[in-house]
Amino acid sequence: MYGSFLYLIVGTFFAILQLSDATKTSNSTMPAIFIFGDSTADVGTNSFLPKTKIKANFPHNGIDFPNSRPTGRFSNGLNSADFLSKLMGQKRSPQPYLFLLKAGLRKRMFRGVNFASGASGLLDQTGKHLNVVSLSEQIKQFETVRSNLTLVKGRGATKNIIANSVFAISVGSNDIFGYFESQSTIDPAVFIGSLMTAYECHIESLYNLGARKFGIIGVPPIGCCPSQRIHNITGGCLEIENTFAQNFHSALDTLLKKLACKLSGMKYALGNSYEMTINVINHPQLFNFSYVDRACCGEGWLNAEKSCTRKAKLCSNRNEYLFWDLFHPTQYASELAAKTLYNGGPQFVTPINFAQLAAY
Repeated sequence: MYGSFLYLIVGTFFAILQLSDATKTSNSTMPAIFIFGDSTADVGTNSFLPKTKIKANFPHNGIDFPNSRPTGRFSNGLNSADFLSKLMGQKRSPQPYLFLLKAGLRKRMFRGVNFASGASGLLDQTGKHLNVVSLSEQIKQFETVRSNLTLVKGRGATKNIIANSVFAISVGSNDIFGYFESQSTIDPAVFIGSLMTAYECHIESLYNLGARKFGIIGVPPIGCCPSQRIHNITGGCLEIENTFAQNFHSALDTLLKKLACKLSGMKYALGNSYEMTINVINHPQLFNFSYVDRACCGEGWLNAEKSCTRKAKLCSNRNEYLFWDLFHPTQYASELAAKTLYNGGPQFVTPINFAQLAAY
């Protein structure tokens, strides 16, 4: 149930994958990047939370990271937050806020900070019982970063740094999983409306703190991740959850158009995670995937009846798998996803892509 699970996966042509290396942001124009959300973007936040069990700081996680080191990423290596950061000119994702608190916030925050926490959601109650960092709290942490920046750089310089930074948000899947797991009787349209109200509040909070460039990552077809397929006797996707994800994206698209008119100077790129992922699931051979229905690391049917641990069954051909574990993509899938977000066309990213957003 943890993680926000299935992340968007690439859904465009190999030409875009080749273009991405040619259109990386140069170091001279490299914006800072501030990352918010759930386990799809978490690069170790939850490792610093003593009360949560939602962690990935143990093998087989990180098996393809340098020195096979588990870093707290829900991945065999890097995740899409890392690859997006690399495309914007950085080595990988900025460090987690909770790490920087110990290492020295002021010295290392100028290229950005990662606040994402596995199992968090748009709603404060999502993941609350799991003792993770809610999105509301992540934004409060950013406010602390902003205050520190102001002390070091001054008010005017800080305003410019933040206005030119990219604010990437990957969240929403956990809220929807929670809806289904609780067997909620709330009308789906009403529940999605409540998620949009929360999203609007979060974006306006960041805007009021100086953010202007928002890279928004939508919810993929969550009914297709291995954890959900095992509840379908055929091993197929749970279409009721996928329909929910599609409706979420439509509502989010409408919300962002409204906010762009309302909030002066706001720019955004919205990644259509649903279309990206379904494109891969329906045409796996185009992207060199052999397995799009099962986990690389896990146990049982579809390797999805138990989570990834050091004792779990581990695949050797990880680049042929869409899913690393019950919910999350492999490093290879995450890289393809990031490249599509960065350089993708309007079928997958609107009204501009992340490269164009970073260049503003």
